[in-house]
Amino acid sequence: MRPTTKTLLLCTIAVAAAIALDGWAYDHVVFREIYDDDGGRLLRVMGFLPTWGVAALALYLHERGVQPTARRRALLLVGSPIVAGIVAELLKLTFRRERPAVLEGAYSWRPLTERTFSTSGLALPSSHTMVAFGAAWMLSCLFPRARWVWITLAAGCGLSRVLAQAHFVSDVVVAALAAFATTTWLWRRYGPTSAAP
Repeated sequence: MRPTTKTLLLCTIAVAAAIALDGWAYDHVVFREIYDDDGGRLLRVMGFLPTWGVAALALYLHERGVQPTARRRALLLVGSPIVAGIVAELLKLTFRRERPAVLEGAYSWRPLTERTFSTSGLALPSSHTMVAFGAAWMLSCLFPRARWVWITLAAGCGLSRVLAQAHFVSDVVVAALAAFATTTWLWRRYGPTSAAP
């Protein structure tokens, strides 16, 4: 089996499993006060785009003059969550699935004729999760030995969105997979090894 075929199969299985869990998780995996303490807020801020602008600036200042690709690495760190966030909004406008609370854990879709270009209230994929994973996957490329730190934090962001009943499990899984695709494309196209300094 080719790696691409295997990857697509694994992604399909992951999304199907998430869809199967959506209703159950909405009813049983609940902690609405998740963002009332610092731990929950930390997880949510992983999906807050300005976080990664600050991190990219810090990376650039740290590596400037030492690492010849410092600027490129910093741009990749901020660019990956930006691109992931844009893709998330476009996917929301395409899928148009609303947040879980609209029908108390059942799926509902907004008609195309209703607020056609507004993503407010749309949930698939989770924007916070997609931004968090856009950064986490890129950090995994830039600092591979620490990849489980970044991936755990991004997964925590996604879990917090499910616990808050703001998203279905499938919203989070689709976001993580779509962010992986966007980050992989960015890294192959613009990664430090793809261009000579």
